[in-house]
Amino acid sequence: MPNLKSSHSLLPTPHSLTPIPLLGSLVSVVLIAAPVQAQKSLYLAYPPNNHETIANQIFLIGTAPAKGTVLVNGKPISRSPVGHFAPSFPLQVGVNRFVLRYGKQELIVNVNRLSTEPEIPAGFAFAKNSLMPAVDIARLPDEWLCFGAIAPANAKVAVQLAGQTIPLSSPTQKVELPDNAAVLTQKNQPVSRTAAGHYKGCTRTVLLGDLGKPEFQLTVADQTTSQMGSGSIRILSPTQLEVAEVIADNGAARTGPSTDYSRLTPLPKGTQALVTGYEGEWVRLDYGAWINRREVQIQKSTTLPTSLIRSIKAHQVDGWTEVVFPLQVPVPLSIQQGDRTFTLTLYNTTAQTDIIKLDDDPLIERLDWQQTVPGQVQYTFKLKTSQQWGYKLRYEGTSLVLSLRHPPAGTRSQKPGVRSRKGPGAREMGLSPHPISLANITILLDPGHGGPEDSGAVGPTGLQEKTVVLTISKLLREQLTQRGAKVVMTREKDEDVSLQDRIALIHKTQPTLALSLHYNALPDNGDAIRTKGISTFWYQTQAHSLAVFLHNYLVKTLKRPSYGVFWNNLALTRPAVAPTVLVELGFIINPVEYEWIVNPSEQKRLAIALADSITEWLRLSQSL
Repeated sequence: MPNLKSSHSLLPTPHSLTPIPLLGSLVSVVLIAAPVQAQKSLYLAYPPNNHETIANQIFLIGTAPAKGTVLVNGKPISRSPVGHFAPSFPLQVGVNRFVLRYGKQELIVNVNRLSTEPEIPAGFAFAKNSLMPAVDIARLPDEWLCFGAIAPANAKVAVQLAGQTIPLSSPTQKVELPDNAAVLTQKNQPVSRTAAGHYKGCTRTVLLGDLGKPEFQLTVADQTTSQMGSGSIRILSPTQLEVAEVIADNGAARTGPSTDYSRLTPLPKGTQALVTGYEGEWVRLDYGAWINRREVQIQKSTTLPTSLIRSIKAHQVDGWTEVVFPLQVPVPLSIQQGDRTFTLTLYNTTAQTDIIKLDDDPLIERLDWQQTVPGQVQYTFKLKTSQQWGYKLRYEGTSLVLSLRHPPAGTRSQKPGVRSRKGPGAREMGLSPHPISLANITILLDPGHGGPEDSGAVGPTGLQEKTVVLTISKLLREQLTQRGAKVVMTREKDEDVSLQDRIALIHKTQPTLALSLHYNALPDNGDAIRTKGISTFWYQTQAHSLAVFLHNYLVKTLKRPSYGVFWNNLALTRPAVAPTVLVELGFIINPVEYEWIVNPSEQKRLAIALADSITEWLRLSQSL
């Protein structure tokens, strides 16, 4: 395994080399060939030619024979001992040209940095597509209605709406937050920027009905022009609100009206709630969440979607405890998992509860409830173990059925002749010295990516992530089956499997746990040379313990760098039916770590360590 410390000296000053800016048309380029089978020539794996990015820098991932010098725009770059490279270079807005040379070979690649700053108009006009709201919106009476526009600095901007004039002002500074991915490059701090030319203003009204489109007025040097907004404004009547019914199996509830906003507990099919607002293709429900119009059916109703709740009963069914909450209407809900607690909140619900049937249960110690505020009932399950194993929610008619999964059957000693984990690594992690069997355990492995359209990240030689994760997944499957586990894989060859199909298989299989295996890369503004290590990602609280244990075990026993443990809203971490973790096993773009990733003996060690960590986590989690 290569010495990872050497990666710190591959390129001490990567930003000292400056690309040649091209603000005109793209120049001709030598096309980048297919991945090299051996290091006989200069090869650039990333970025592709004519790559577009909003990042302020770019890394060049590639390789060349170790002997000799690789030049980028006439200056030498540092490389790993075997010849791989990943230097970063600053980008100017516009087309940036990079010329790579090794001996007589030359590659040219152009990278186009796009500006994220809206253009402030110099003339007497509003900036294109800057008038806000850009879509139709509907709100309740006396809610804030906010407007925005980009116009020349030092102008006067106002909005005319339903006979009211709303002045818009321009602050001197604004604070911008980077996108969520910025935490992956340690660049997630707020940035203060000038707000000149950005105008905003808000108002409130009790007028009901369609107020029409706002008229934006711009005044500069006693000259005034106007432009109609593209989104119309409507004020809803509180006595004539419509009802939304969820028609998706799991409606994606969010904190705001776009996919930029965080997810809340999914709403089971059939859930009903009043509509208290609209914004473009999004609907606001009465308990505060937003949901896309495609996932609901809107209907007029003369009755409010509220419910009483009385008695509650629980019963056990094949490894699960089902708790039935009889309701008059399928109401919105939320879930919160805690330490030995599972909390269900029902909205638009009033309790008349006097009796609950709950026998002695493998998982539940008792059930407490309280009416926290008018129209909101909270049920808290006190659990016998700190580790939770999965839950499901569904409506049967108007009754809510909550299914809580029992702990799996305990691990036990293996039959003679089957491999056990011994040695220094086991002792360091406090592993059981006794052979452990995974009989009655089902583990789902998801080799990330796959197929011609989704190769994942790419290493310096062109090796694609989808290929190496499939290799690791098969090696891990072999280790787990030797321990008695049943292993289900989302793919066993290079084929396209959609995220939806992978998630569906998790729900169908209902494994004891699920792992999605990947190798990591970075956004364009990351440092591909200095960033390395293993990381794990979780979303549901029940998966946190598994994510932390796997991360710590792999880092310690394999002596690998740590990239960290992340809570992350990913498609393959969201399933709630089982603890589900996404594991990034290293950075395929890192020139030194790449050699560890592709080393066959290290791949076997990794598979063994993964199997050992899963086995030990299962043993420990059943004793908590």
